[in-house]
Amino acid sequence: MSFGSPYLLLLVIIVPAVAVFALWLDRRRSRYAVAFTNLELLAAVASARRRPLWRWLPLALFLLALATASAAVARPRASISRPADQATVVLLVDVSGSMRAADVKPSRLGAAQRAMQAFILRVPKTVKVGLVSFSSGPNELVIPTTDRAILSEGIDLLSPEAGTAIGDGLALAVQVARQAVGSAPRGRDGKRPAAIVLLSDGAQTRGTLAPLQGADRARNAGIRVFTVALGTDHGSLGFGFGGGFGFGGGGFGRRFPVRPDPVTLAAISHETGGKTYRASSAQKVNDVYKQLGSSIVSRQATREISSWFAGVAALLLLGSLGAARVTGERLP
Repeated sequence: MSFGSPYLLLLVIIVPAVAVFALWLDRRRSRYAVAFTNLELLAAVASARRRPLWRWLPLALFLLALATASAAVARPRASISRPADQATVVLLVDVSGSMRAADVKPSRLGAAQRAMQAFILRVPKTVKVGLVSFSSGPNELVIPTTDRAILSEGIDLLSPEAGTAIGDGLALAVQVARQAVGSAPRGRDGKRPAAIVLLSDGAQTRGTLAPLQGADRARNAGIRVFTVALGTDHGSLGFGFGGGFGFGGGGFGRRFPVRPDPVTLAAISHETGGKTYRASSAQKVNDVYKQLGSSIVSRQATREISSWFAGVAALLLLGSLGAARVTGERLP
């Protein structure tokens, strides 16, 4: 927090001054007891003066009101987060064959789809969201838009395909994000009002660009990449016989592991100034996307909050008057 007129904070000196005056006045009133010559009556009055500590509540609330009002005069300012102008998020999702694995229920891709649906409900409505998938190559499925219905339909149409081309997927996502933000200026940190959320469940097996080459393009464009490594280390798929030939088939067959590659994904996020997450359950991937949806594309803005302080001061003053009426105490 900062203040537009910090020198006016000196007005807060009135608070201890009023406190000292109130104590002096209270002691001065107690001296009136010597006017009574009747010792029994004097003892009764002195005993009546031994009141509980809560008798100071009206004064305490009054002093807090003065302090808050003094701060309001100094024009306090707070830094708040709000959606950046022309903010854009590109959801970049792996649809390789390993996304059929069921170690994350109902399947890796099914859990990712549910999480992305939760994400688009959480992200501010003014933020454009696009969808890019990648398998052996990348595909732009939904251009960045504020129409959540179109985006939801695109997410529902995702289905597992073949290989994993992370680098090429990143390159296309960067291109899509740059086109969406257009000439929007970069922030103080050199970043554009755009971000990419990359979800993948395995290592790169296809593509022209290596993952870190794709990350370099995002870094040079000033776009942060947040990565989610989906799946468990014991995830597997198999070729089945007797129940059909293909991934996840039943009957007899050979299974092989499909592990995520969190190390590569962490390197991508680190290179671009983003964050990395590990999701080994449907609830975890859902929590990650919800968290990102409320904070991923925002900028810091300074706002004067003098009215907040003035409102609190008024409430404290009313509370002080109410407490004085209940306790029978007088304010200085």
